[in-house]
Amino acid sequence: MRLVCPQLVGPPPPPSPGPRPGGGGQAAGGGGGSGAGAEPPGRGAGRSRLQVSAGLKGAACAPGRAPAAAQQATRSCRPAPFPHSPASPGCSLPLARAAGRSCGLPPRWPERAAGAMPRIDADLKLDFKDVLLRPKRSSLKSRAEVDLERSFTFRNSKQTYSGIPIIVANMDTVGTFEMAVVMSQHSMLTAIHKHYTLDDWKLFAANHPECLQHIAVSSGSGKNDLEKMSSILEAVPQVKFICLDVANGYSEHFVEFVKLVRARFPEHTIMAGNVVTGEMVEELILSGADIIKVGVGPGSVCTTRTKTGVGYPQLSAVIECADSAHGLKGHIISDGGCTCPGDVAKAFGAGADFVMLGGMFSGHTECAGEVIERNGQKLKLFYGMSSETAMKKHAGGVAEYRASEGKTVEVPYKGDVKDTILDILGGLRSTCTYVGAAKLKELSRRATFIRVTQQHNTMFS
Repeated sequence: MRLVCPQLVGPPPPPSPGPRPGGGGQAAGGGGGSGAGAEPPGRGAGRSRLQVSAGLKGAACAPGRAPAAAQQATRSCRPAPFPHSPASPGCSLPLARAAGRSCGLPPRWPERAAGAMPRIDADLKLDFKDVLLRPKRSSLKSRAEVDLERSFTFRNSKQTYSGIPIIVANMDTVGTFEMAVVMSQHSMLTAIHKHYTLDDWKLFAANHPECLQHIAVSSGSGKNDLEKMSSILEAVPQVKFICLDVANGYSEHFVEFVKLVRARFPEHTIMAGNVVTGEMVEELILSGADIIKVGVGPGSVCTTRTKTGVGYPQLSAVIECADSAHGLKGHIISDGGCTCPGDVAKAFGAGADFVMLGGMFSGHTECAGEVIERNGQKLKLFYGMSSETAMKKHAGGVAEYRASEGKTVEVPYKGDVKDTILDILGGLRSTCTYVGAAKLKELSRRATFIRVTQQHNTMFS
């Protein structure tokens, strides 16, 4: 995958005298991950344009490569594809130059001294709305030739999975058993929300055993969550996916919880998140997770960014986190931020192994809740799991020490979800034909993103 955009930085500052402390080094790509090979990420030496390239196989860690925690510590979080001296005229990283070290393989940035000013990361970060995919010559004659199925072997569980890597989010209204029945018919996954009872699970397993390989049991990080999840997996052993879902995947408690779940369920495939930076992706994979959920605040009914000021543009988060995960033979889910099939394609093009959708699957017959009729229009309720609606339903209300970080909306009733599934899959196939990818696996290797100021013609929107 390649991102091409105008160069935003000015002329480079004078080169720093002296060699880089601690010896030299150079960026290296390597094998790993489940995706197809691609060139490693890096910065070109030209001053007129900035080219950022990142791929799955080529983005893997190789001996001598700095971990993502070190990369994040400087202004560049992407290793250069060739030795890149801080004295090089192509280096656009004044902080790396001032430190007298290469921007290709930076050591960990030292901690700030007490009283130092907060640091600003001036690297450009992009969202799905900021880019389009550039078409390329293709040998494909028809969209029907495109293969959307992927096969994965997971790093820690050693389990394998084959299917179309789209997941329904584990939210009350969309992560339902009814949704799972339809999704499994298309070899797609559903993360079942965590509020079904053990009896509900037993009944579903008895009536729909063919769906069990395409669903995940969801859990928070509390003691009661662990006990409930354990009882479900004991009663329904055919379920092999676990989704550990918290809003803030950066807490030490969550890392320890992942380790605990891995020790208790060594052969289950664990999804864990949410995070948006490479160092936490690596931390969670090394702690036992197989698939890391990437996304803080991009969801359609999430208000974390407005309530907390915390977040990360989703396209850049996916590019950077995929780089870190694939270097450890892990995988990622792009969770949130998709508003249309084109965004799903961009997420896969950026390096996501799976894409999780909530809002795009809302408002269907298979969603929880009754159809509401108002002013002649049919509607269904959709809300975030940190919204006041969800907390009143499951916790009796919003605790005094916290704020609601989700919204409640009424979405137009869309009928059966099958039509939406076909629309998304049709869009994905069309994307692959435009860029010449015969398989979904090849999309990230064939993807070149261009920065834009407008996504589409809005005359009749």
